[in-house]
Amino acid sequence: MVESKNFGSRLSRFSINAIMIALGLLCLLPFLNVLAFSLSSPAAAEANRVGFWPVEFSLDAYRYIMGESKFSQAFMVSSQRVIFGVTLSVFLTLLTAYPLSKESIHFRPRTVYVWFFVVTMLFGGGLVPMYMVIRSYGLLDSIWALVLPSAVQVFYITLMLNFFRGLPKELEESAFVDGAGHWVILFRIFMPLSMPGLATIGLFTLVSHWNSWFDGLLYMNKPFHYPLQTYLQTIVTNPDMSRVSDVREVLNISTRTVKTAQIFVAMLPILIVYPFLQRFFIKGIVLGSVKG
Repeated sequence: MVESKNFGSRLSRFSINAIMIALGLLCLLPFLNVLAFSLSSPAAAEANRVGFWPVEFSLDAYRYIMGESKFSQAFMVSSQRVIFGVTLSVFLTLLTAYPLSKESIHFRPRTVYVWFFVVTMLFGGGLVPMYMVIRSYGLLDSIWALVLPSAVQVFYITLMLNFFRGLPKELEESAFVDGAGHWVILFRIFMPLSMPGLATIGLFTLVSHWNSWFDGLLYMNKPFHYPLQTYLQTIVTNPDMSRVSDVREVLNISTRTVKTAQIFVAMLPILIVYPFLQRFFIKGIVLGSVKG
């Protein structure tokens, strides 16, 4: 009987591991295909002879995009957007979640503010009113048009609010006894203890800003101000090979290899950052959702 249970347990673990490996490969193979295309020769790429390994290895597509000023500028715009967006979003989420985590007896308008944020989750002004607001504040063609509209997310506030509520109340009470104020408690006690939640919010915000393309197309009138994903969307739909000036470049690069090289370079920062934040990710989600 015991052997049967052990065999069933091993079989279930093997089945789960096999399913997870298969799902991991399904997620990984498209990245390998894009990388293989970007490292292959134009002839192999255009003939669709590339699978998951480069055919006739070539770095010409990467040399081309590194010399492309529009790509470099778009990369810089996205980098600025991520730095400003993540910093501002985490800071405002902290400032909003801290008072809302208090009981109504300590913060009487709490219920009013909670309902205010709930209403914003249920109803939105729409695309045209948002554009009119951005234009009226003079933010068109500005990095702040990409950062400010999504600076405060109710989901992140809820996550952080519940995380704060899960911390021992004795920490705050002892800090008040020692003469600490709310700013000291927030930044010297709550914030260091909330690193898993902050890392989770930072990762969500980073991915959201880095992958967003439509707002760049909407709020930026000049292509020079496009973030990276908006720029990639424009070249995928309307490729521009005007910089190809001589016969050698025509033979060494193609639209397909350049596209895949640009797409892979755009994915690379997220692939590099995610492993460092992964250990906080699940812990932050679980701890932030324990209490309501």
